[in-house]
Amino acid sequence: MSQTIKILIGDDSLELGIAWATGFKEAGFYAITRPKRGRVLLDKALSELPSAVILDAKTPELDAAEIIRSIRQDADYSPVIVVTANYDSPKVEKEVMDAGADYYMVRPFDASFLVNKVIELMKEKDLHKAQKEEEEKAQEEKEAPGIELIVTEIIHQIGIPAHIKGYQYLRTAIILTAEDPDMINRVTKVLYPTVAMAYNTTPSRVERAIRHAIETAWDRGDVDTLESYFGYTIHTSRGKPTNSEFIALIADKLRLKYRSYYEQEKNTTDDAIKQPVGLR
Repeated sequence: MSQTIKILIGDDSLELGIAWATGFKEAGFYAITRPKRGRVLLDKALSELPSAVILDAKTPELDAAEIIRSIRQDADYSPVIVVTANYDSPKVEKEVMDAGADYYMVRPFDASFLVNKVIELMKEKDLHKAQKEEEEKAQEEKEAPGIELIVTEIIHQIGIPAHIKGYQYLRTAIILTAEDPDMINRVTKVLYPTVAMAYNTTPSRVERAIRHAIETAWDRGDVDTLESYFGYTIHTSRGKPTNSEFIALIADKLRLKYRSYYEQEKNTTDDAIKQPVGLR
């Protein structure tokens, strides 16, 4: 195990705390022992953020249940084991478990058993974290925006009518650029040919149709909407933006608004590229 994995032990006695710390160090952990006092242990748990905490069931100043509740509220999740003396108390066990303890142990036990239990709980924590991340990812995918619909809405707002050819070409060009920003630096060699291939036409026709669509928006579009997207352009002598400027600006706004979606798409693509062909 890595020395950076810290275990906080709420007992600095030679009989128990030091013996347990020795067992953790032999297993490769970094063990921190502190006096069995509630406030000291809570302060250390919140400042050090250990990977696991071992508490005695009875701690002066703050009881174990209160320490656990504070850890769960104010710090990153860490497994907590509560240790009690050589008698079992169902009331104490229920109290600390309800507060959020992960395991309740009755002494005596061998230090190796404690070490193995911590390792087991940390593995469960990692598994729980991975499952939670998968659930969040699945939820994000479920709620991911329909990018084509969003681009369509933007084009409508700007004032480009759906019946002209440049409408579809422009929508596709914006989506492609949002997915791969480098395309805007290769408009003539990559972007226009890619769009042209999708619609069985030529790059030059794509370029002209997109320019016509932008001109139409500038002649007929809503001024307030145009200003919200192209304010830096429409109030200067430069007039309407170029094809590249128009596509880049809309694509950039799209990427900023839906950053997580595009990062997820990129990671998925990168993983597919790295994976051996036979495993895809």
